[in-house]
Amino acid sequence: MESLNPVFSVHELNEYVDLLLGADPNLNRVTVEGELSGCKRHPNGHLYFTLKDEQASVSCVMWRQYTQALRFIPRDGMRVLLLGSASLYTRDGRFQLYATALQKQGDGDLYAAFCRYRDSLKALGWFDESLKKPIPKLPTCVGVVTSSSGAALQDIRTVIGRRFPAMPIRLYAAAVQGEGAAEEIAAAIRKADGEGIADVLIVGRGGGSMEDLWAFNERPVAEAIHDCSIPVISAVGHETDFSISDFTADLRAPTPSAAAELAVPEWDALQGRLRELGERLSHALEIGMQSRRDRIALLWGEKIRSRLDFRLGKERQAVEESGGAMMRLTDGRLQLCRIGIQSLYDRVVAYSPQKSLARGFALLYDENGRIVSSTGQVKAGDRLTARVSDGTFDATVNGKDRARK
Repeated sequence: MESLNPVFSVHELNEYVDLLLGADPNLNRVTVEGELSGCKRHPNGHLYFTLKDEQASVSCVMWRQYTQALRFIPRDGMRVLLLGSASLYTRDGRFQLYATALQKQGDGDLYAAFCRYRDSLKALGWFDESLKKPIPKLPTCVGVVTSSSGAALQDIRTVIGRRFPAMPIRLYAAAVQGEGAAEEIAAAIRKADGEGIADVLIVGRGGGSMEDLWAFNERPVAEAIHDCSIPVISAVGHETDFSISDFTADLRAPTPSAAAELAVPEWDALQGRLRELGERLSHALEIGMQSRRDRIALLWGEKIRSRLDFRLGKERQAVEESGGAMMRLTDGRLQLCRIGIQSLYDRVVAYSPQKSLARGFALLYDENGRIVSSTGQVKAGDRLTARVSDGTFDATVNGKDRARK
C-alpha cells in the first residue's frame, strides 16, 4: 500500500526541521539562562560550549565576530544569560544554540563548590610552599596514575621515550572520570607510595569539562597527594584547567606531556653536561699551570738574576716546593672529580634496563602494556610482548608452572 505521507531523505528531514525552527519567532531571538560547561575556544576564535542546568543541557556555538565583543573570559562553571537563536546542525541532526551575546550572572554551583573546597584546604595549609618536595633530577623510575586506555598515558610514554629511552615507567591504573573515580585515583597513589618503586609520580588525565575533571577536585585525591612521600606532579587537563590536585601536588604541569618533560632529563643533554664539566675542569687546570709557568719565567728574568742571585736561589726552591705541592693537590682534586664523574656515569648506566636486557633478561608486557612479573597475571592463551636487547617479539602463553619457594 502506498503511503500518502512524503518520504524524506535524512538530509531533507534535517533541512525541514531547521526551516521550522528558523520560522519560529520565539526561537529566532531567544534568551537562555544556564551554567557553562566544556568551554573550548578554537584557534580561529570560535567558542564551543554546553549550557546546562540541573535537568538538561544544550550544545552552543559562538562565532568569532561575537566572541571578540565579550568583556569577560567564559569558563566552566560560570552562570550566564545567552542571547541567540535556536537551530539544527543539519549534518549531524544536532539541536544547538547560536549565541550572539553572553552576560555573566555569576559563578555556577560546581565552580562555587570548587572555590569553597580550594579555600578550605588552603586554610589547612595543604598548599604551602614549605610542603613542596623537590622533583628528583635523575629518577630511577617514573610512576603514572591515570587511565590505562587514555591518551594521557600514551603522551607520557612518547615524551619519556624520546627524552630518556631507558627510563622505566610504572603504571598505576585508575578510572579518571565518573562515580568512584576519586577513590580509585587515591588508592593508586597510596599503592605507588607503598611500593616505593617510583622516585616521582605523575597524576593526571587529558582535557575535558569541569564535570569530567571533577574527580581530581575531591578530598580523597587531595588527601592522598598530601600524604604521599613520593614527589607528585599533577597534570590534569589542558593548560587553562586547574584542579585541587594541582594546588596540593609538589609541582603542576599544564598537560600530561609537559609533566613527562618535567619528570625526566634529556639523555643527550645529560651526557653533554658531563662532557662540558670535564672540559671546564681541564681548562681550569691548564690556566692554573700556565700562570705558575709565567711566574717562574718572570723570576728567571735577567734583571732579577743579575741583582738577586742569592734570593733567586731561595725563590727557585720555594717555587719548586710549592709547584710540587700544587701538582699533588691538583692531581688529587682532578682524580676526585674524575671519580665523581665516573660514579655519576656508572649510576646512569647501571639504572638502564638495557644493561639487564643485554645479559639475556627480557621484559614481558601484557596486552594493556603492563609489565608481567608473576604467573598469576597470565593464563594459557594470553598474548604477550617480549622486549629483549635488540627489539621486541610476540609470545603466547602455552602453560605456566609457579616456582616453588
